[in-house]
Amino acid sequence: MSLEDRVKTLQDKKEDLEKILEVEESRPLPDNISVHDLKRQKLAIKDEIERLTHP
Repeated sequence: MSLEDRVKTLQDKKEDLEKILEVEESRPLPDNISVHDLKRQKLAIKDEIERLTHP
């Protein structure tokens, strides 16, 4: 897998997490643990993308 493919895969996963997070936060009683976990996953992906694109 090339670097561009890896970054694209990570960006796609981050977008999926953003959609899931948006749905969870729009619920009348969002699950705060899930929201926190989704945000943590998104941040980890963002950090990995940064690391890969700016060595």
